Amino acid sequence: MTQHSETVGHSTYEKLKHDIIFGVLTPGRKLKLSGLREHYDASVSTLRETLNRLASEGFVAAEEQRGFFVAPVSTKDLVEITNLRVLMECHAIRLSVEKGGTEWEANLVAAHYKLHQMEKRMAEGDESKIETWKRFDWEFHLALIEACDSKNLLDLHAIVYDKYLRYQMLVLTYRGQPAVEEHRAMLEAALERDGERVAGLLETHIQNGLDHALAAMTSGA
Repeated sequence: MTQHSETVGHSTYEKLKHDIIFGVLTPGRKLKLSGLREHYDASVSTLRETLNRLASEGFVAAEEQRGFFVAPVSTKDLVEITNLRVLMECHAIRLSVEKGGTEWEANLVAAHYKLHQMEKRMAEGDESKIETWKRFDWEFHLALIEACDSKNLLDLHAIVYDKYLRYQMLVLTYRGQPAVEEHRAMLEAALERDGERVAGLLETHIQNGLDHALAAMTSGA
């Protein structure tokens, strides 16, 4: 594969995955190659390769004789994804607190600052930058665990996090001050190098997010 085709393939993958996560391509929607080729300006072979990759990650369902569909959603699936996130992220954060150095601390503080500024905008009712808010949220959570010294763990966690994020975007409402306080408490515990405390705070934070999403899914059912 040439460098150009690799670049096109990666770009197509990122665009399709983004549109699935952020609800542009809705759960259960059939992904017709003809329509995708025009919209994403990619060849059929590139699209097939991309859809197969997304299927292996769980964002797309591949059905024999029927083609590709955006993966469906369910409360059971959300709970499973959340439990996986807790297992992986809490383990990673303990390792990160143990191994992280001064640069890790600086990156963590910077990531929290960016997130907190966006949280203040959200609290004031400005929802014009929802994707930016969620990106800063991801960057903060990544900063917490990125010193875990395990590329495999970080790669797997990123996939699970994106699956969790898809559910958040489907039923997104801002949790407000409780989430702000949870983020601040995690930052402080991490900087104090209290691995067990920060892992406990993280698990509670994720569980509160799950409860919020489940309530929204139930009320919208």
